Amino acid sequence: MKKTLHIGLTLFVIMSCFSMQSVAQNSKQVDSKVSKKVEQLLGKMTLDEKIAELTQDAPANDRLGIPFMKFGEGLHGLWVDGVTVYPQAIALGSTWEPGLIKKMAEQTALEARALNITHIYSPNLDVISGDARYGRVEESYGEDPYLVSRMGVAFIQGMQGMGSERYDKNHVMSTAKHYVGYPENRRGINGGFSDMSERRLREIFLPPFEAAVKEAQIGSIMPGHQDFNGVPCHMNSWLLNDILRDELGFDGFVVSDNNDVSRLQTMHFIPETRVEAALLALKAGVDMDLALGKVPEQLSFHSTILKDTLTKNPELVKYVDTAVSRILAAKYKLGLFDSKPKVIKADTIVSKKEHQEYAYEVAKKAIVLLKNDNNLLPLDLKNIKSLAVIGPNATEERPVEYSSYALLGGYSGLPPYYVSVLDGIKAKAKGDVKINYAKGCDLNGDSKAGFAEAIEAANNSDAVVLVIGGSRRTGGEGVDRSDLDLVGVQNELVEAIQKTGKPVIVVLINGRPLSINYIAENIPSVLETWYLGMRSGDAIADAIFGDVNPGGKLTVSFPRSVGQLPVTYLERPDFVGSGKGKYKYADKSPLFPFGFGLSYTTFKYSELKLADNKINSEGSTTVSVEVTNTGDTFGDEVVQMYVRDDYASVGRYLKMLKGFKRISLKPGETKTVSFKLGFDELNILNQSMKKEVEAGTFTISVGASSLEKDLKKIQLRVTQ
Repeated sequence: MKKTLHIGLTLFVIMSCFSMQSVAQNSKQVDSKVSKKVEQLLGKMTLDEKIAELTQDAPANDRLGIPFMKFGEGLHGLWVDGVTVYPQAIALGSTWEPGLIKKMAEQTALEARALNITHIYSPNLDVISGDARYGRVEESYGEDPYLVSRMGVAFIQGMQGMGSERYDKNHVMSTAKHYVGYPENRRGINGGFSDMSERRLREIFLPPFEAAVKEAQIGSIMPGHQDFNGVPCHMNSWLLNDILRDELGFDGFVVSDNNDVSRLQTMHFIPETRVEAALLALKAGVDMDLALGKVPEQLSFHSTILKDTLTKNPELVKYVDTAVSRILAAKYKLGLFDSKPKVIKADTIVSKKEHQEYAYEVAKKAIVLLKNDNNLLPLDLKNIKSLAVIGPNATEERPVEYSSYALLGGYSGLPPYYVSVLDGIKAKAKGDVKINYAKGCDLNGDSKAGFAEAIEAANNSDAVVLVIGGSRRTGGEGVDRSDLDLVGVQNELVEAIQKTGKPVIVVLINGRPLSINYIAENIPSVLETWYLGMRSGDAIADAIFGDVNPGGKLTVSFPRSVGQLPVTYLERPDFVGSGKGKYKYADKSPLFPFGFGLSYTTFKYSELKLADNKINSEGSTTVSVEVTNTGDTFGDEVVQMYVRDDYASVGRYLKMLKGFKRISLKPGETKTVSFKLGFDELNILNQSMKKEVEAGTFTISVGASSLEKDLKKIQLRVTQ
């Protein structure tokens, strides 16, 4: 390897970062019994056996009785056939209800254990930084670090279990990814390099991983594909050792993303040889290589060259021993040494009726009502005789080229069945309403041949449900875009149907925010449903006909155009009010903002109350608000709290989410919602990159969205 590389790496490795409180002793140390077993077993292993253990598809070691640790994806259900498929992550975020995600993860863990899967590559803790060109927006919970943290912790606790249930026969090991700052790339391209300040890293992208380690004791971490400030994450000792292990106290193992140890050579062009790449990753703290390639030279640690290097340089074996010890510890914790794998039949279906019903319940809570002029929704089945269901996403069959349905989102397994919007509406109508279906156009084709049939269906109906958006073909991993308009001729279809004069409801099924300006301006009712899982159509039909009152809220801002990107509520002060700080010919505000979502009822917020309006920097108080359902329909409201340190030693965002709670209210009912205000909610990163609550005033905002007009405000004073 070049001498300059060694110098650069040495300088990078010795970079220091400021220490934080370590995790509790009992969660930081590996169980003493497990440590002893690992030490004894490691002493019996040959170098070949150790090297074999470093690859995630390592077979069982029959000589020493070391079991195979079967892996799988589990973002919203397992990525295999015959399983329950829940709403995609972006939809899960829109529920604003961590308890739902926790129970979903518990059910997924049960299905995983039934299939001998014990290591899950989820959750995705990436914070979307306002660029919806990036295809993997759908895999994230949203654009806010606090929200992503709460959802991520709930997922991990459900998947792994907590306390005495941790890693028991009903739970599995979870992997938080992609560490760290993965969506922060300059062109919206998956795997693009990320350059950012340490402040931005710590304020936006690190918090979910910190919570995963300190609160949920995550068992495994997966680095991102990209380089971080010039150093690939898979050889980044500052990120993997100094911050992750030394500062945060992570005691699990690090597994590479797909073939990313190889990519140190083949994509990043850092080392000149494959063996150097393996050693760079090992030294930086990558314990296990997820290598899916079938070509021998792609299987990083399965290399006679690596063995030869270790034999000639025995001082390097210590890195192998450390990595193998972490992997063996995971296998012991999971109980793999104590039980034999179940015999699984090829046609096994593990999706229980109970799980399918729960997927349906979660789906109903994820739907976001973006617009509802003149209360067009909900439709009353008693008042309509015919209904047109139009659009390329109204129904679908399993595409031949995909392992699952295209309207389930990325990393979706193949469920026992899928309920489309057309299916759901037909089931709800029960034959009492005539359903006129027309596809209208293909999702991403340019033919308008189906427009005439769609227009006829609309003209022959009392109202129209127009189902459009995206699919696995237009979004997901590796499906990044240079514009955010509806693909194909979908927008022209919307215009054609709108011109019929019929009441139109647009149902969006998609995985990323879209620049739907025409729809926002001209269509009276719009539902954002994301990908709602195997029971999609049932949940959407419930919302259309009022059996469900949509209560979801957006967790990503909708842009008006790609020229606006990045668009996020996490903004710093600018020239607003001076004639600057705005676009010359366009609106700067998002089309739909973070935290936004309407309801079939209305809610009123009282003025805010502080238990104490003055506290010291080590103290705490609470802020309370009364929320009243002022309409005549039962509904859910997501109450959101934002905090800003008004004057501080460093620049801050205009507001940051620091609390939220979803509540259900009957007509006329009032509930009091309270949020804690203490160190976690009030601290900032000072100029020394230390968390500190500085003296001064804080603006506390509570309301229905991140929009200023939706927020009630009160000031809190903090003294030293």
